[in-house]
This record gives sequence, C-alpha cells and structure tokens, in this order.
Amino acid sequence: SGLVLVKNPHLDLMEEDVLYHLDLGTKTHNLPEMFGDIKFVCVGGSPKRMRAFAQFMRRELGLAGPGEDVPDTCGGSDRYAMYRAGPVLCISHGMGIPSISIMLHELIKLLHHARCRDVTIIRIGTSGGLGIEAGSVVITDTAVDSSFQPRFEQVVLGDVVVRSTELDKGLAEELLACSRDLPDFPTLIGHTMCTYDFYEGQGRLDGALCSFSSEKKLEYLRRAYDAGVRNIEMESTAFAALCGLCGLKGESRGFPLL
Repeated sequence: SGLVLVKNPHLDLMEEDVLYHLDLGTKTHNLPEMFGDIKFVCVGGSPKRMRAFAQFMRRELGLAGPGEDVPDTCGGSDRYAMYRAGPVLCISHGMGIPSISIMLHELIKLLHHARCRDVTIIRIGTSGGLGIEAGSVVITDTAVDSSFQPRFEQVVLGDVVVRSTELDKGLAEELLACSRDLPDFPTLIGHTMCTYDFYEGQGRLDGALCSFSSEKKLEYLRRAYDAGVRNIEMESTAFAALCGLCGLKGESRGFPLL
C-alpha cells in the first residue's frame, strides 16, 4: 500500500507516542495534518546544511518569498533540526550511527503516524573518497561495514542482530540519470563503507591514537577499493537497514572531500 510501517507491536498499546528528540507527539500535534503530504525526506548531518538545503528546495519549487526564512519544526529541541519545503522534509541527523539511529526511529514513527505513503528518503552528506576525483558524488548501491560486508550489526538485549543494508537499485539508477544534466559534478555508483569512528576506523593517521602504520593503512584501503568501496562515512549501514525494514525507498549520496 506504500504506507510507512513501524515494526513494533508495543506502539499500539501506548496512549501517546512522544517523539522526544524531535519535540513532537501524537497528542500534542496533529501529525497527519502537519506531515501527511510528505513525499521526500532528505537527511544530512548538519542543521545549517539542512536549513540551506530547505531554502534551496523552496526556491526550486517556487515556494520562497523575498527574504523569507524557513522555521525549524523541532525548535523546542536542541538535538535535531527539521525544515519543510512543500512535500520535502529536511532533517539533520548529527554524526555517526547512534545519532542517526535515534533520529530515524522517531522520523519513521512520525511518517507512520502521519499516514504518509510512497516516501523516498535520501541521505546527503560529505564523505571520504577512495580512488575517485575530489568533489565527485557517490550514489550508494550498497552500504557495507568495515569488513566490506552488506550488513548492519546491532546488539539487542545481549544478542547480535544482523540486518541487510541493500538500498534501492532503481532509485540509484534514477539519480545517476539525473546527474547527466549536471556535468560539473562527476557522479558514480559504488559501495559506501560505514565506520564507527572518524579517525582510526577510517584509517586516519592524525587522531589522538593510532595503532597502525601508513603501509598498513594503504593496504586496507586498497582492499576496500577492490571490494567496490568508493567512499567512507559513518551513517549509511544504519540508514539502509532501518529504512529498508520500514518500507522507505532509500538512497545515500556522498560528496567526497578527500
């Protein structure tokens, strides 16, 4: 039916669902009225970037008046920022799997309570490039972990739960086709590797700790490239797993800086 689904039977037993970190709730807000027409959700790490993206989308959709600003729907919370541009919802998710996971749980519940249908979600963010030109756009076909496997592992009540990280291949191809109209941005489809930290986890030599040599780093990055990895970031496996399980057509796009 295209509805956004939650996979939690306990929600049906709750009188109220409070989305703490979004400053929204089923009793305090009319979620279907506020969000029922949302068709696209764009998420990214920084509140400032998502605000700028929402302003850009409002101009592109002909919704922006002269000097008009976009209000932060999550203004009562200092965790995330949320902006509307017509049928496009733009939300920040912070840095790393824990931060994006909290946001996605509450976002998915929000879309479910609002009875949204056929929603496409796209993560837009910077990343570390691997063997590609700086400034390229990587469209993720599969998010992989640090062992180059398409999986997201999470410990739940002491057990390791493994979830798939496949993303929508049709959407990836559609985005690649759109990129042909933007010759200034080299665009490719590839695997995105998701790590649990920015420094040692991504092979950097400039952290407070470093337990490997530069030769060991290069050997690991070569193996990653040979496995199809073209960029590295810290959210894609959780993003792919949660969105896929709950019926959101998802895609991740990275903009390598290195």
